[in-house]
Amino acid sequence: MSDLTVVVPSRGRPEAIAELREAFVQTGATAELLVVLDEDDPRLSEYSREDLSLVVESSGMVNALNAGAKLAARLSIFVGFLGDDHRPRTPGWDRRLRETLERIGTGFVYGNDLLQGEAMPTAVAMTSDVVFALGYMAPPALTHLNVDIAWLEWGRALDRIVYLEDVVIEHLHPANGKAELDEGYLRVNSQEMVARDGEAWAAYVAGGLEGDLDKLRGLLR
Repeated sequence: MSDLTVVVPSRGRPEAIAELREAFVQTGATAELLVVLDEDDPRLSEYSREDLSLVVESSGMVNALNAGAKLAARLSIFVGFLGDDHRPRTPGWDRRLRETLERIGTGFVYGNDLLQGEAMPTAVAMTSDVVFALGYMAPPALTHLNVDIAWLEWGRALDRIVYLEDVVIEHLHPANGKAELDEGYLRVNSQEMVARDGEAWAAYVAGGLEGDLDKLRGLLR
């Protein structure tokens, strides 16, 4: 197993995972790719055998991500997240993420997704002690949205988050015209989801964020 395991939740997009694996090959990545799938995914049988190592009960991307992150943290020093619509473009991108995390000791690093850029870590890597300290990689009250805001808040509070502008991990999203609005995008960007995760995020900020920050600050003492 690599010292960096990248967790990729996916649903209904086996072709996207095939493209992502090819992007790993094209960029010379040696990071381990851990795909997390929903047991009720109607296209589950279309994924390759190597994608089926972790299948979870379906209850949203965050649930899948956290299940994968807990496994990844036991296996690797560093844990990453990519959506199935991210594509690494820079040769050696995973090496750059590792080197940055090794330098800062505990914390977060992200590259340029050509959509949000420095403003938001839509794809991220972190030291595994973060996952152990919190018990998760993203606040479990969330379903899909606002996880990148959480990573930004955690990293800034610790002063341990680094943006690598020249490391491109492209986000192929309808917002930048690089993907079609499929059922998955419609589901996770629906008014219902926006409202649900907006309320969950507000509740987390009010009642859980400071406690998590205390746990993370404890890693630096």
